[in-house]
Amino acid sequence: MTHKTIQTDLSPAPIGPYSQARKFNGFVFVSGQIALHPKTGAMVQDNVATETKQVMENLLNVLKAENLSSEHILKTTIFLTNMEDFMVVNEVYAKYFEEKFPARETVQVSALPKNARVEISCIAAN
Repeated sequence: MTHKTIQTDLSPAPIGPYSQARKFNGFVFVSGQIALHPKTGAMVQDNVATETKQVMENLLNVLKAENLSSEHILKTTIFLTNMEDFMVVNEVYAKYFEEKFPARETVQVSALPKNARVEISCIAAN
């Protein structure tokens, strides 16, 4: 059983003691992504729609490092600081998937790093 750390410059570097993702037995566990721009490190916070788009791009770029795509995502977890953003986040999120949506939960939290409004993590497999 081998573990592999996944790191790519296409997504923001971790802002704490964690990996962008870890691979184990064909499963890829991607850490929660927020709307940090991978090149500048600045938050993309125009509105919750643009923030969600950047979060999804960051998440998919980590998967791309393992030649995976949204089709390989089995489960996501969405963290929101305001459940009133649920519909907008859903609208943006849905554009990244075909008919087979992953399993998921969405929870409201009191705060996220860097004052993010949305954070998404996932589990994928090839």
